[in-house]
Order: sequence, then structure tokens, then C-alpha cells
Amino acid sequence: MTEESPKHVEHDEHPREKLNRNLNELLQELRVAQAGVQILFGFLLSITFTDVYQEETGAFERSTHMVAVFFAVGAVALLTAPAAWHRILIGQGKREQIMRLATRTTIAGLVCLSLAVTASLLLLSEMVVGGPLAFVIAGVCAVVVGVLWFVLPMRHWDD
Repeated sequence: MTEESPKHVEHDEHPREKLNRNLNELLQELRVAQAGVQILFGFLLSITFTDVYQEETGAFERSTHMVAVFFAVGAVALLTAPAAWHRILIGQGKREQIMRLATRTTIAGLVCLSLAVTASLLLLSEMVVGGPLAFVIAGVCAVVVGVLWFVLPMRHWDD
């Protein structure tokens, strides 16, 4: 017994089946991203209650922290919205609209998450090593995440 290749299966799919599969895959992918956002958001909220944060942070660190929190909140909102839409609009024949909007908000959510991760690393680096090296570390993070999450997939957009 041989297995059909994924491309062959996709080719034989009815458009409604493909839409259902794509929406289910997107919702599964969002679960992975949401876990990362939740962990980061919890960390960002909890550090404000530590003695080190209270005693050793200045205006720059606190501003960087708020930027990270802002982008983490944006990521939470954007990455959880498609699941809410799916649940609210289920059975109303709106899957195609949900899929189109969910794809856009997922990309925006990943941008927010990448900025939250970068700002969090800048905050940590500033507190641990300080100075220009903190910016270098955060910059490298931004480039690596940007390339892996956005540049590489966009290079293969039409494959």
C-alpha cells in the first residue's frame, strides 16, 4: 500500500475541504505561538515584582519593559482573535472570511511577538551586560527572528 503525496492529496481536495484543512492548520499553528506569548507575557508581568527590578532599573529599562509588554499584549490580542472568531462565527458560512482575516492578524501577531521578544532581550541584556553590547545582542535577535519568521518564508512565497 502506498501513501499519496501531500501535493496529490491537495490537488484532489474540494475547495471547501481545503479551506477547512487550512483553517484547522492555522488554528493549530496559533496554539504554538500562543504558548510562547503566554510564557513571555507572564515573565514580563512577574519581573516587576522582583527586588532587582524595583531597585536597579532606571528610566531606560522601565521604558524598554513597557515596550515589551505593549507588544506582548498586541501579540496576545492578534494571535487569539482567530480562535474567538472561529468559535463565534462557526456554522455561519464565514470560514473563507475568517481564514483571510486570520492570516493577516496572525502575521501581525508574529510581528508583535518578534518585537516583544527583542525588547525583552534588550531589557535582560541591559541589566546583565549593559551598554552597547545589550543593543548588539538585541539586534542580532531581531535579525535572526526576522529572517527565520519572515524573510525565508517570503522568499518561497510563490513556490
